[in-house]
Amino acid sequence: MGVFVFLPLVLPVTALPIARLAEQHLHPRVSTRLLTLLAAVLGLCSTLCLGLLMVVGTAQLPGNPLPDGWSDPEVRAAVPYAEVAGAAAIPLLAAALTACGGTLRRHRRIRARAHRALDVLPAGADPAVLPDDAPYAYAVPGTPARPGRPARPGRIAVSRGMLHSLDEDERRALFAHERAHLRCRHHRYLLAVRLAGCVNPLLLPLRSAVGFATERWADEEAARTVGDRRLTARAVGRAALIARPGPAPELAHFAAPEPGPVPRRVAALLGPVPPARHWPPALTPAGLAALVAAAGTAASALSALNAAVALFLVLKAATPL
Repeated sequence: MGVFVFLPLVLPVTALPIARLAEQHLHPRVSTRLLTLLAAVLGLCSTLCLGLLMVVGTAQLPGNPLPDGWSDPEVRAAVPYAEVAGAAAIPLLAAALTACGGTLRRHRRIRARAHRALDVLPAGADPAVLPDDAPYAYAVPGTPARPGRPARPGRIAVSRGMLHSLDEDERRALFAHERAHLRCRHHRYLLAVRLAGCVNPLLLPLRSAVGFATERWADEEAARTVGDRRLTARAVGRAALIARPGPAPELAHFAAPEPGPVPRRVAALLGPVPPARHWPPALTPAGLAALVAAAGTAASALSALNAAVALFLVLKAATPL
């Protein structure tokens, strides 16, 4: 296997150039799906790499339950610096899995807490208006049915303060934006890139890129629904000027009070509708970056698969019948 076993840990950097170029050249729907796919594939490859290294490291520990043949010198020779790499992979993989578990629990806890807060309001209210003068609005994804608990549909939560701050047309844009979050299931894309970032910190920049892309996707859906891009831009800009952090962090907010993304969203809405193509032309900066990212993803997947097969054959040969 050689040093190629380490490639899945560093190849995620090849996906970073495409994040900004995808924002500029691709429709946000395509950008969201592409960046999420890259993050998921590279995150899985990184996890597989750490798992293989952990097997090698665990096999060398005294008293381990693995076959004795797995600690054979032939196995250690298959991975450069096997002792150091294997020992380091154990806490790294444990930390990654712990972070993923914490992220999943936090996501479910925030979603459940948001639904409990909305349960005190009329069940059929859409949107659910919270008696709060602080201006905010966010989408609460639905929950599947469980034993003893029925399924809960996704709902839009908006504060009284936000409604009072927008006129009737701007409210239509707000509601269309939040319904787009629920209809397109943006929370799944955001959760996927969060989990990928837990596995490999090099993928953390894709989290903010996908977050921005989902907001732009919802903006475009809202503009198409209300039929007025300038109206949607005005609603986003006004909401950003008055918005406060909502009580449900990590959920998709209409206009979070952050200085960077909102001006870019408004500028994009004031421009033409982004092209709906699924892949930029090859002889453009965006196309070249996409090819580099695709090549990096393929190389990462192939190197991880090659390492898995090679290590499996080595361990099989070292295991007594």
